[in-house]
Amino acid sequence: AAGLQEIEVTSYVSPKWVPQMADNHAVMQGIARQSGVRYSVLTPNLQGFEASTQDQPDEIVVFGSASEAFSQKNINCSIAESIERFAPVVAAALAAGIAVRGAMSCTVGCPYEGEIAPERVAYLAGLLKGIGVQRVDVADTIGVGTPRKVQRAIEAALQHYGLDEVSGHFHDTYGQALANTLAALEL
Repeated sequence: AAGLQEIEVTSYVSPKWVPQMADNHAVMQGIARQSGVRYSVLTPNLQGFEASTQDQPDEIVVFGSASEAFSQKNINCSIAESIERFAPVVAAALAAGIAVRGAMSCTVGCPYEGEIAPERVAYLAGLLKGIGVQRVDVADTIGVGTPRKVQRAIEAALQHYGLDEVSGHFHDTYGQALANTLAALEL
């Protein structure tokens, strides 16, 4: 009703690890869908994707990190291993006619590694493009980005994706989200 055209509704992750998401089916069944709105869900693995299909998402989201350390701490595998895990999920979604987005976390900074080089973002974007991901989010996961760092991260993603296939995801941890949004829009 607010006019949003895209809403990320829930996540199909193991309730053992993320109990807050155990109600994903109830949430999806409880929303009043509006025409012209894309409803997406996070599906980190094939089990999550298969669980999501009964709720008919318009788009699924796989999430990888530009930081090797964050990938290990967050999903217990390397960046390369995460792509191997996502490949069958992406293939299944595309085969079912479901759109696929890749959320790229820690694109400017990481709580374990510090600053992230744009080359790491380009590397991850290339891997995601290689498995069929249709568009990507450039996320400042911990909110340490500055306008120029955000622009460099987006420019890195643009090496593999068109401008309309890249979005920003900015946290306001240090009061930079609006400035980073403006910097992204300037591109």
